[in-house]
Amino acid sequence: MWKRIAGFALLILVMPTLVFAQAAVQREDVEEKYKWDLTRVYDSSEAWNEEYDEIVSLIPEVEAFKGKLGDSPQVLLGYHKASERMSYLFERLYVYAGQSHHVNMADSDNNERWQKAQGLGTKISAATSWVEPELLAVGQKKIDGFMKKNEDLALYRHHYHNLFRTAAHILSEKEERILSLAGDVTAAPRTIFGQMTNADLKFGTFLDSEGNEVEMTQARYGTYMADPDRATRERAYEVYYEGYGKYVNANAAALDGSMKGDWFVAKARGFESCAQRATFSDNVEVELLENLIETVNANLDPVYRYNAIRARIMELDTLQHWDTYVPLIPDVDVDIPYDEAIGIVMNGLVPLGEDYQAALHKAFNSRWIDVYENEGKRSGAYSWGGQALGGPYMLLNYQNKLEDVSTLAHEIGHALHTWYSMNAQPQVYADYTTFVAEVASTTNEAILLNHMLRNEKDLDKKIFLTNFYIKQIMGTVYTQVMFSEFEKTAHERLEAGEALSVNALNEIYHDLIKKHGGPQTHYGEVAGTGWGRIGHFYRNYYVYKYATSYAAATAFAKKILDEEPGALEKYLTFLKSGSSDYPAELLKTAGVDLTTPGPIQDTCDLLSDLVDDLEKLLAEKEKRS
Repeated sequence: MWKRIAGFALLILVMPTLVFAQAAVQREDVEEKYKWDLTRVYDSSEAWNEEYDEIVSLIPEVEAFKGKLGDSPQVLLGYHKASERMSYLFERLYVYAGQSHHVNMADSDNNERWQKAQGLGTKISAATSWVEPELLAVGQKKIDGFMKKNEDLALYRHHYHNLFRTAAHILSEKEERILSLAGDVTAAPRTIFGQMTNADLKFGTFLDSEGNEVEMTQARYGTYMADPDRATRERAYEVYYEGYGKYVNANAAALDGSMKGDWFVAKARGFESCAQRATFSDNVEVELLENLIETVNANLDPVYRYNAIRARIMELDTLQHWDTYVPLIPDVDVDIPYDEAIGIVMNGLVPLGEDYQAALHKAFNSRWIDVYENEGKRSGAYSWGGQALGGPYMLLNYQNKLEDVSTLAHEIGHALHTWYSMNAQPQVYADYTTFVAEVASTTNEAILLNHMLRNEKDLDKKIFLTNFYIKQIMGTVYTQVMFSEFEKTAHERLEAGEALSVNALNEIYHDLIKKHGGPQTHYGEVAGTGWGRIGHFYRNYYVYKYATSYAAATAFAKKILDEEPGALEKYLTFLKSGSSDYPAELLKTAGVDLTTPGPIQDTCDLLSDLVDDLEKLLAEKEKRS
């Protein structure tokens, strides 16, 4: 996403828990066609170093505008051009360093380059901390006059509107500089968590169902949670949580420090809470977050019904935490090679039109994607990049599973959202805010799953897909709302002066997972430490946007699949809109109003319908047998 700091755009990465995979495959053994091509950004480390020096030389050029922004429209426009040039180069430098680091996080040169890029970002932020206070001092009236005199400045109208909207929370030049210098300090807990999880955390070994000793890794945890052998799942679960348990006190201290940093910045900027600061940035009210939590909490019955079905199918009196990820139809063959997955995604997304299909073809044939796991590569998946890199990149750790196909559709949605926006918008609006960042990705997933369900004739596979869809809504909406409630409760305790000890964090988390799991599911004491593996808790109130985005995506997918007149055109226009307006307004223009409870309630109703469908499909299977 773009984080606007002192008049220029600093790209920061928002992604799942920062971990890396322990894999036997070396990077050099992966075929080139399955690795992204970073040479289109820099062809050597020397070129990166040269651009680093150029960016450093641009800092005083931008600083030279200090005290002059109100002199004339020409001077103000000159500032924008200079700062955008610096921002453009810095984005390229920063993303390249991050991506090089992520494909081999044990490499010291990559790590050093990444740290150097982060340090440069802090330096630029400090060097430009005067910009917003000075623009506020110039005043809206004068800048409005400048825009009338120079039509090139009119491009920045929404940018200025947003700036003056935030006037009450922008500090003096000196105070802004202090806050910018504190950036490395407030980011330290996130860095500590990342390094602990990436470099230090070792889980140990466990025995699989055949008696083989297996080393647990982040990438393997999900695989073994789906293992049909219950004893294997339990052993895998225990060794995984024991790994995090080794660092639980340090983890609690890091999270406490991170949330204290959130509260420090919120108070310094005059916000009443961390939640208010987080929602204000998207020009929405805290009530949106509160209504989201209330609506999901009022619709937990479908989850309870689903867990009861799962317990019955698995012939268990009580579900344990490690029983909740097993496919209900374990013998379904869902081994899907990557090249086959491309075809599935292309076919599934046909409803998005010919232009979208052409963009998909380009994405799959231009080495945008780093496909497979290798030794030292971070796990998970993300899409990152934009105008300065000539387009987006995608990181995957593809393992031939159905969820990997869904992840591919998800990340290509991010990538094409970026692609459309960067080609339709000027630099100042080319990226999109985090509030809408998950809309395109989850719209892709919804359309793909609907396609697969409509066309599947095999009963077992249809059960498998229905179960997958249910788990997706539970994971992307219900779990993320539970995470948001955890954040809200923890932040509010801290804001009230209470300590966020290990016991306090465990209590909050354990109470929430029990409420969301329902009476059919048992969560042992160790499950309360689950907060310690959620990297998003270090991104102040980020996760609720997954739920709002999913709700918007559900609405878009339904409109498109129902061939509602104008729906596809409105959706593609949304993809091209970048940040040219406030995110909730962009969605409303495209036909989805997230300021009402309707979209999230519709998503909860969809979950209920899918649970109904699952019950009917399972009844049909029992009848046939």
